[in-house]
Amino acid sequence: MAFTRKLGRSGIEISALGMGCWAIGGPFWSGETPNGWGEVDDEESIRAIHSAIDLGVNFFDTANVYGAGHSERVLARALKGKRDKVVIATKFNAVFDEVTRQVSGSDSTPAGIRKACDESLRRLETDYIDLYQFHDNGFPADHAIPVRETLEELVKEGKIRAYGWSTDFADRAEVFAQGENCTSIQLQLNVLDDNKEVIALCEKYNLAAINRGPLAMGLLTGKYDSNTKPSTDDVRGDKSPEWMKYFRDGKPSPEWLEKMESVREILASGGRTLSQGALAWLWARSEQTIPIPGFRTVKQVEENCGALSFGPLTVSQMGEINKILER
Repeated sequence: MAFTRKLGRSGIEISALGMGCWAIGGPFWSGETPNGWGEVDDEESIRAIHSAIDLGVNFFDTANVYGAGHSERVLARALKGKRDKVVIATKFNAVFDEVTRQVSGSDSTPAGIRKACDESLRRLETDYIDLYQFHDNGFPADHAIPVRETLEELVKEGKIRAYGWSTDFADRAEVFAQGENCTSIQLQLNVLDDNKEVIALCEKYNLAAINRGPLAMGLLTGKYDSNTKPSTDDVRGDKSPEWMKYFRDGKPSPEWLEKMESVREILASGGRTLSQGALAWLWARSEQTIPIPGFRTVKQVEENCGALSFGPLTVSQMGEINKILER
């Protein structure tokens, strides 16, 4: 029996693991600040997506801005002939140039949302989007109702099946939760970095808690040490944006590395790799969680999908981790 979860109150059944398609978009920038994960090989990305499907994953999360439209285009190529077998989530808000790959601003007006939706439908080569997400973490809660109402209209028109907000703030999530067809909140969440308020809200309203950063931007793979230096076109590099807390000045943050080492043994027990243990923690954290680790290679997909056969951590393992991390 495949390990599945419901996509919140939409009732759509999806694999308990999704694939995050940020990295496969390749480089894009805001001025000189890199927003991508470095160069990519599109053919390897497509092989990796096919591998994920073969291993039981049917949920793919992207955004219009990833690679300035490139991630959506690659996903469309990979999913040709498979659209009815998968659930596609994408996001809107950023304004960008597909040619220069520069992000120039944002647009959350009703007209801007509709334009972004039509453009994503074209790039994804589909006539509907399963989950359409507002991609503005800190947008003011008291200005969000027109955004929510526009999304409700897009559901009625059949362009999207459901919607959500990518935000780490409970007051913002609460506004969207009042919408009939809101079904998810996408939040930063991993074993090192909990968010009790938003998880509680997702449980209260039966919203899927889609977990971005489930491997702490790669720290929880165990492949990075204090001397690792990502490339200059990588969002974790020395020109990283202010919100990048797991990497500082182009190196992994010592504080987060130390936390990771303190729980490594529990996560990597019972035959799991470190990253498989990190995904298992998320499944044990709540019935609502759906981690979406990023990928660039078939090998990464195979390792992450391997976590599905182990399932969640035990209650006692969760207790041990909370004790070590003092929470």
